[in-house]
Amino acid sequence: MAANNRISEVVIRRLPLYYRHLESLEKSGVTRISSAELGEQIGLTASQIRQDINFFGAFGQQGYGYNVRELKTHLAGILGLDRGYHMIVVGVGNIGRAILNYQSFYDRGFRIQALFDANPALHGTRLRGIPVAPADTLEAYLSKHAVDIGVICTPREFAQQTADILVAGGVRAIWNFAPVQISVPPQIPINHVHLTDSLLVLSYKLAHSEQAALPSEEDF
Repeated sequence: MAANNRISEVVIRRLPLYYRHLESLEKSGVTRISSAELGEQIGLTASQIRQDINFFGAFGQQGYGYNVRELKTHLAGILGLDRGYHMIVVGVGNIGRAILNYQSFYDRGFRIQALFDANPALHGTRLRGIPVAPADTLEAYLSKHAVDIGVICTPREFAQQTADILVAGGVRAIWNFAPVQISVPPQIPINHVHLTDSLLVLSYKLAHSEQAALPSEEDF
C-alpha cells in the first residue's frame, strides 16, 4: 500500500463513493465490473478510477475487471471498516440525534457509547438506550474510557472548548458539525461538516444556472 502522505485528500474522499457503489452492486448480484462500467455509473473516467485504486495495490485483472466483492472487501480495509470504533456525541440536539439514530453507522462498526449535553432537562434521559450525561462530566468520562471519535454537535460558541477537552482526553479524531472552524493539533484528524455551507454551494449553482439561462441582448 502507498504511504499515507502520498495519497491526496481528493482521492481519499472518493474512496467512500467507490465503496458505497460496490456495496450496492454486490447487493444487486453483480459479481464483476470493469473500470469503464464503474466510471460510467458514478461519473468518473475509467483511468481516474484505476489510478485511485492502484494507489493501494493491484486489485483488478486486465480483460476481467474487478471482482466486486473482493474490491469492496479491500476498500473496507483501506477505509478502516474492518474494525470497530468507540464514538461519543457532545450535543444531542437535532443533528446529534440524527447521527445517533443513523443505523448505517452502527452497521459499519461505528458505535456511539456515550452522549453529553449542557441542557439539564436532558440529563438522565435515554436516547437509543444511552443515558445523556451532563457536558461537564465529559472530562471524567474521557479519563476512564478510550474514545476513537468525538462528534461535536454543540452551538458554535462551545465547539472549540469541546474540541480542546476531547483532545486533552485522548480522543483520536473529531467529527465537527458545529457551524464554525475549530483548531486541533496536526496529529488529530478532523472533518468539518457544515450543512449551511453545503446548501449555499447548491444555491450558488442554482443562481448561476438561472443567470446562464437568461437571454442576452443578442437574443433580441
